[in-house]
Amino acid sequence: MIILDASIVNIALPSAQADLDISNADRQWMVTAYTLAFGALLLLGGRIADYTGRKRTFIIGLLGFAAASAIGGLAPNQELLFAARGLQGAFAALMAPASLSIVTVTFTEPKERARAFGVFGALAGGGAAIGLIVGGVLTEYASWRWCLGVNVPVALIVAAAAIPIVHESKAPGDTRYDIPGVLLATLGLFSLVYGFTEAARAKNPDDPRSTAVQGWGHPTTVTFLVVAVVLLVAFVLWERRARNPMLPLRVVLDRNRGGSYLVFLLVGAGLFAMFLFLTYYFQVNLGYTPLKAGFAFLPFSLGIILAAGVVSQLLPRLGPKALMVPGLVMAVAGMLLLTQIDQDSSYWTLVFPAMVIMSVGLAGVFIPAASTSLIGVGHHDAGVASAVLNTAQQIGGSLGLALLNTLFAGAVTSYFVDHPPTGPQQAQQLAPLAFIHGYHVAFFWGAALFTLALVSAWVFITAHKEDLPADTAAVAA
Repeated sequence: MIILDASIVNIALPSAQADLDISNADRQWMVTAYTLAFGALLLLGGRIADYTGRKRTFIIGLLGFAAASAIGGLAPNQELLFAARGLQGAFAALMAPASLSIVTVTFTEPKERARAFGVFGALAGGGAAIGLIVGGVLTEYASWRWCLGVNVPVALIVAAAAIPIVHESKAPGDTRYDIPGVLLATLGLFSLVYGFTEAARAKNPDDPRSTAVQGWGHPTTVTFLVVAVVLLVAFVLWERRARNPMLPLRVVLDRNRGGSYLVFLLVGAGLFAMFLFLTYYFQVNLGYTPLKAGFAFLPFSLGIILAAGVVSQLLPRLGPKALMVPGLVMAVAGMLLLTQIDQDSSYWTLVFPAMVIMSVGLAGVFIPAASTSLIGVGHHDAGVASAVLNTAQQIGGSLGLALLNTLFAGAVTSYFVDHPPTGPQQAQQLAPLAFIHGYHVAFFWGAALFTLALVSAWVFITAHKEDLPADTAAVAA
């Protein structure tokens, strides 16, 4: 639901903007308000799950997310809508780490746990594409408000099922909150996500033809990124000496866990290239409606969901690295295939096979990486370790937004410099070709990010299949 919501809102945004008379300069806050709250509060949400109880935190997150969705869906003005989106992000920051830590401590038998992570990986990889489809259907046949309102019945159904089924669990021992760590981490992550968001913000929001972004050199971008570095370095130094740290450094410094977090961050950043720029390509260059563009991503969702079942069966037999490395090779190949698109490309002969290759490959990444990220984590730290995984994915998405949007905008600008139009009519004719050039650059660098993830998996992931059952027993204890 969290991942679906992040993409479904992108489809609803144009209709919401027109309905509530939101300016082009302010429309980014429908996405940014959610992203900032979610990214900044994830680590705190993980610790709340550990200390307060994972089931309780999950239920509170679900009901709060449903209430915030209802407020947003009924919002009569942009101020209430943006506030509701921020509340959604805050409650999602409770729900996400609580849900993954529940999986960690509930499924103790290796094959069961592999299947559970298979479901998690399928949702993590396919949820965004499903969100595009659902958003297109609701926007075209109902209202943009239902893109938020649809969360209410889903959350209530999940909560009703979870209350009798899920068992409560919480961290043993010292459960005092590390207040300085909470403040440093929350403010540091807020500054980091906001800095990335500012770098990708449109420089001329009132000009629909402009692709220029604020960029990395903008004073606001630089200020927030510098503040983020200072605060996060201070956070690490504090955690080294804190008696009961918010994030014990042993969680992230373990070779396998740290490698999994890095893979999730890099894959999250690279995958953004496919979703963002293929959406542009479908709607701007091929003239697809939002609904048709959403359905164009269906092979990606189905590929991950179907492959996840196979991967979850193979994981206990082969171990994580044997699946992650070939999976990332396939992801790189699929992304590079997208660098061949042009204005006249056929969906079925180029885009479709690229998405299928990527989806199958990424199923072999998400599931083993999620499982490996929690190897050796004690019961006390299951929630915060899950939060680190969610944070890595969130920071990766924000980084992908900033980095790839900047590269795309620069490529489009350079195309017009190299092919100067002689008049408005020729400029209009050149625009689709300039965008194609920008897509090529974005997809190439998306493949580069996948390649870095491949190297990270090859270097850092050393866990064998025998490690997974041993870890499972340790976590259950």
